[in-house]
Amino acid sequence: MINNLLKNCCLIIFALIAPITLPAGGIQKSLNQNDFPKTAKEIILSSNTSLYSFPELNAKELTVLEMGTTLSILRNWKVNESEIWVRVELASNKFLDDPNKILKGWIKM
Repeated sequence: MINNLLKNCCLIIFALIAPITLPAGGIQKSLNQNDFPKTAKEIILSSNTSLYSFPELNAKELTVLEMGTTLSILRNWKVNESEIWVRVELASNKFLDDPNKILKGWIKM
């Protein structure tokens, strides 16, 4: 009885703590090392860019964003020194746009 209780407590603690290092919404230890200005909240694309489902080049490509698209920066994710990803949200009118339109994703900087 006590052995099962101890196992369940350990499992619950692991399930609550382990996901915080994932890129979807967890913490990242090296955010301050990125070269992004701390005040930048929006970017405008200077070329066509692919929007990915998660920060990897072999991830599913959700759509191709056209040059001039305005994006809000949600967070940065640094894979290594040469590979930096940014989680972005497209500007939209939530009342008029298609509710199935993809609004969030990752772009490689």
